[in-house]
Amino acid sequence: MGPRYQNIAVIGGGPSGISATKALVEERIFQTVRLFERRDRVGGIWHYDPVPDVFPTATKAGSNPKDIPSKLPHFAPPALEDLTSRTAIYDTLDSNVGAKAMSFSHTPFPLVNSAQSTRYLGHSNPTRPFRVVAKYLEELFKDYLHLASFNTTVVKAEKKSEKWVLTLRQSGHLVNGELKDYWWEEQFDAVVVASGHYSVPQTPEILGLENAATKYPAHFEHSKEFRNPDDYVDKKVVVVGGNVSSADLVADLHAIVKAPLELSQRGHNEALDSAWNLPNVKLRPTVSEIKTSARGINVYYSDGSVTEGVDKVLFATGYKLSYPFITPDPVTPNNRVAGFYQHIWKIGDPSLALVGQVRAAISFRVYEYQAVAVARYFAGRNKASLPSPREQDQWEVDRLQYKGNSPIFHEIKPDFKEYFDFLTELAGPPAAESDGYSLPPWEDKWAEHAFEILQLKDKYWKSLHKKKEGFVSAKL
Repeated sequence: MGPRYQNIAVIGGGPSGISATKALVEERIFQTVRLFERRDRVGGIWHYDPVPDVFPTATKAGSNPKDIPSKLPHFAPPALEDLTSRTAIYDTLDSNVGAKAMSFSHTPFPLVNSAQSTRYLGHSNPTRPFRVVAKYLEELFKDYLHLASFNTTVVKAEKKSEKWVLTLRQSGHLVNGELKDYWWEEQFDAVVVASGHYSVPQTPEILGLENAATKYPAHFEHSKEFRNPDDYVDKKVVVVGGNVSSADLVADLHAIVKAPLELSQRGHNEALDSAWNLPNVKLRPTVSEIKTSARGINVYYSDGSVTEGVDKVLFATGYKLSYPFITPDPVTPNNRVAGFYQHIWKIGDPSLALVGQVRAAISFRVYEYQAVAVARYFAGRNKASLPSPREQDQWEVDRLQYKGNSPIFHEIKPDFKEYFDFLTELAGPPAAESDGYSLPPWEDKWAEHAFEILQLKDKYWKSLHKKKEGFVSAKL
């Protein structure tokens, strides 16, 4: 019996795209597996770009379906760089999911820590420097490099007459002494979209923000742009946000900015309370308006208070989901993906699958399980099949009632075991003629390993409280 689909495209070369490519190849049944990556190597968000993305109010460059030449294949002048392809990595970044749980089940991370994490979290702590993670991913993909097309942007993916037609643009071609982009199309039976969801920064709608950011662009940053705490020394800073990235920024900046560090939150993660209450941090309600003055930026809050003369407003407010190349675009105004069963298969057409479109799900490990389940479904080797489209629709309705119509719809926490068990059962055992392997059953200790870093950070943040309290007592 042959596979459900013969020719498969994978879009994106980050951890989820690497997982998908590996799982598909290991089935040893597909005629074609191709990976398209807009950067010059694999790794996704684990690249380091010294010059960051620009603040979200600025116009993003890059190509879109309206730019497609009328006749393909075609050489065209280079498109402007898509700035969203730059990453949020900064030079001292360490992973924030415990290494034992974050790694793929088949390959553990090397036992390497940074000097900074060792100083703050102790020896042999569960973080890994981003360069270690990037190298880990590159090593895993080296056997599949021949399948990859780098510097290649998927501008459009559209189903036509039972085939997925991908419109592609590859940069870096020298034609008659001039650099050109090469445009072409390829057709596939199925597509795995693994392009991630940490590219397009999101900021709240605030009265006056766009005008102020246009007038004083250097005063505004998203956490994606953060590169070096040196840029904040003795500056008056407002941080906006209430989750992990905000906590890390507050921890990095609270002792070096012009006190106090103003922290504006609509809501917050209670597990990070030790960060919100660090010394020199002043909690504020939501920002209601931003005004410009002769002194620069004034930030107004919903309780009527104001911070004047602000040097930096730093938004740690997450990312927008972005799949602009999929036709039609599945992203809703509420920033969730609609119409995908279990966050993976397109309802009514499972030849389109997403890998990596989940939150709070233990990072690389869940991408691996999703990828194996997709590969074995595409191969027609599953122990269990997908339910009917009607049942899949009902799953989405039930999910909306459970999690709500927001990005939280894609949050797996706290149902780790149920989700991993579902993927393991659907994948089933490996076929004898494949190079696959059995997915290890879920273990509760994986969740414990995943949150080890947060526990160590909490301990460190609390030590800063005690140090401050001890200093005040000594002065008294």
